Amino acid sequence: MRPTLLRLAESVSVKPLNIGETSSTLLPPLPLYRRLLRAHRRLPIEMRSLGDDYVRAEFRRHRAVTNPVHVMGFLSQWKMYLDELPRDPSVKNFKKLDATVFEKMSPEQLGQLYELMHATKDVWKPAQEETGS
Repeated sequence: MRPTLLRLAESVSVKPLNIGETSSTLLPPLPLYRRLLRAHRRLPIEMRSLGDDYVRAEFRRHRAVTNPVHVMGFLSQWKMYLDELPRDPSVKNFKKLDATVFEKMSPEQLGQLYELMHATKDVWKPAQEETGS
């Protein structure tokens, strides 16, 4: 097991001492799920519906997983996503995907990313394009 996963596993049982440590604390699945859905309330309606559906589907798919390493990775990635969501709806701080992360993706993940790209392009089409064609 990687040292970072060990540190994350230890952080579950230790109460954080300051704000910097709080962001690295893992949440149990149900509170994390609830916080994700609450954080999506600050997103535009199109992004919220897409995000809520995706979160529900992913948590449903991983409900029966028993491998602790897989569970820790799943929870830590969703916690990182939660920390990246904007606190203020007017702030648009979306980041580009890191090249190293992109290179490490499996063909299945790349396919999902491609489908997501096309789904989001449809959501963000200007109203003139949709009605003009």
